Amino acid sequence: MSTLKDKIILVTGSSRGIGATIARQLAAAGAKVIVNYAGGKDAAQQVVNDILQDGGDAIALQADVSKGDEVKALFDAAMEHYGRIDVLVNNAGIMINKLIKDTTDEEFTRQFDINVRGTFNTMREAATRLSDNGSIINFSTSVNRIMLPTYGTYVASKAAVEQLTRVFSKEVGARGINVNSVSPGPTNTALFTNGKSDELMARLASLSAFNRIGEPEDIARVVVFLASDDAKWISAQNIGANGGMA
Repeated sequence: MSTLKDKIILVTGSSRGIGATIARQLAAAGAKVIVNYAGGKDAAQQVVNDILQDGGDAIALQADVSKGDEVKALFDAAMEHYGRIDVLVNNAGIMINKLIKDTTDEEFTRQFDINVRGTFNTMREAATRLSDNGSIINFSTSVNRIMLPTYGTYVASKAAVEQLTRVFSKEVGARGINVNSVSPGPTNTALFTNGKSDELMARLASLSAFNRIGEPEDIARVVVFLASDDAKWISAQNIGANGGMA
């Protein structure tokens, strides 16, 4: 499969979890991939090594997306290496689960700095530096559709991402750039499953039409499609990649 042949794609937070799977599948579809990481250098390099061993092309670049100067340097380094960036996948994010009454100022700020400011920072760079006719894929969550205690600040941050996505699509559409967000449902990653009981996981699985939680590959396939030219008429949309979660 070479639906993304010659596309240069930056994937933030792609050293592990869904991001790592996205990076591998994008490369398998023919893209050259920038694997961004904040602190997991070895894990990011392993993703790159996996791609290279499969005959693909990838590099690992460090940047904390919550810091504007580091994001600018990330774009600089990626464009110095590959010459351009065609697609931006804003996968980097964190999930802090606490009751609203127990959430500290520092936790609230960290949640929004990574999930919202990080997306804002990369889109701000992409506004002038992403290639014409490029694509941007942001990440929200299907948990926005239900009212789960302890998810207050997380879903608030992801709702902000959805609104940024819609507005930005109108700001860059004249350059042929389409902008969408993907909302995974419960997915089998360490970020999501950590600390959850088997009973809770079974209850979450029952929310989907298939009576299971998602796998990273389920989400990555949606991203591969949205990064392709076949999806160019889709913009300002939030795609629920959740197995029919209510």
